[in-house]
Amino acid sequence: MVAILQRVSAANVVVENQQVASIQKGLVVLLGIHYEDTEEDAQWIVSKIVQMRIFSDQEGKMNLSVIDVKGDILLISQFTLLASTKKGNRPSFAGAARPEKAIPLYEYVIRLFTEKLKKPIATGIFGADMKVTLTNDGPVTIWIDTKYKL
Repeated sequence: MVAILQRVSAANVVVENQQVASIQKGLVVLLGIHYEDTEEDAQWIVSKIVQMRIFSDQEGKMNLSVIDVKGDILLISQFTLLASTKKGNRPSFAGAARPEKAIPLYEYVIRLFTEKLKKPIATGIFGADMKVTLTNDGPVTIWIDTKYKL
């Protein structure tokens, strides 16, 4: 599982000219699910994300998590994070999980985030053509891959 975290002061997602979700202070999480990913990967990445100390404390140091600041999360499924660019100029998405595997894991990630934050999270629509707008705060952008969790 691969995630790109972006600390934001605001973000929203639009599908077919309709806003489907929005958040204020928090994280936009772009999530790519690999065909080998498991619920264990989901548990690890969600725990890592919600505990990541990337929000500023009173002294301006990145010392607080999204939980500490009572921030929101906007989760966007993004299979293109699994792109392989080793050969040629056309990316291969062979590593991305097929929808029959990815959707249940994506929904599991939503449940895990909701449990950890003790509130619902905002989401895009799996498989939809989405327009994501955000104000990256910092900017702070972090890449996490469950292949490197050990």
